[in-house]
Amino acid sequence: MNDNKILLNTPELKRESQLIHLVENQTKFNLNNCEFSIYETHKAAFDVKLHFETIAFTAMLRGKKHMKLDKTSYFDYFPGESVLVSPGETMVIDFPEADETPSQCISLSLNPEFIEDSLNHLNYDLPKIDETSQWNIDLEEYFLFNNQSLAAATNNIMRIAMDDNSQKDIMADFALKELLIRLMQTQARKMVEKNIVKNKSRIGFVVDYIRKNLHQKLSIDSIAKLAYVSKSNFFRMFKDELGTSPNEFILQERINRAKELLASQNSIKETAYQTGFSDVNYFTRMFKQFTGVTPKSFQNNMVSAK
Repeated sequence: MNDNKILLNTPELKRESQLIHLVENQTKFNLNNCEFSIYETHKAAFDVKLHFETIAFTAMLRGKKHMKLDKTSYFDYFPGESVLVSPGETMVIDFPEADETPSQCISLSLNPEFIEDSLNHLNYDLPKIDETSQWNIDLEEYFLFNNQSLAAATNNIMRIAMDDNSQKDIMADFALKELLIRLMQTQARKMVEKNIVKNKSRIGFVVDYIRKNLHQKLSIDSIAKLAYVSKSNFFRMFKDELGTSPNEFILQERINRAKELLASQNSIKETAYQTGFSDVNYFTRMFKQFTGVTPKSFQNNMVSAK
């Protein structure tokens, strides 16, 4: 699984003298179709409850929370991660490290009618190529690592909400629609990474085919034909479902598989060939681009970590 996560922009922390509360001090910005809040905690606290009546998108900016939702056991919540909270659900939060490292997070409480209208517009006017799939927010896929697209959309709505602009409600509505799309694509990508895909769907079939054939040359033309879609619709299907192109997806899958092989002490040359790279130098360059380290360094790190 891809374990990279993108950190969000961080507004400056308030001075303690500016805070009304030292625990979950809320700075609220009201928009036409959402309530945007920044929460700060400057002292250690436990069993703090935060309740949301409507669906809420939350994201950590600084520090650490140890928390649970109504439907989950406790988990750690760090910067670079987002949590989707179901309507009527309560967060129960511990702040074990806030004395030394204050925590800062955001929440976007979304208007249910706005979400419904946005999804209806997408499904009726911009339906997915894969007729077995619809635009839909999955409340079960609540814990997400921020990718570039989701982080950029979140930073954008943050910027608009905090800006003093008479047109901010109009701009926020456009930004919220992008955030919803990026959220759904991030959820779909996570389900693909967890191998939770409907094999009867076109995207499920394609993902399965790609994974079984990473060791050989993969032609977009031939895979599109196997999925019974045109090449242009094949590209659109990937963009709609996963927010990425087929080529980017294949490359990421090759790198993920390479990490598994290197961790099992396969040679770099053998790993390159087993993941469809005919040129070891190109494999090394792509591996470093995706992971930040060379295959050899990755392998050495895995050995030293054992």
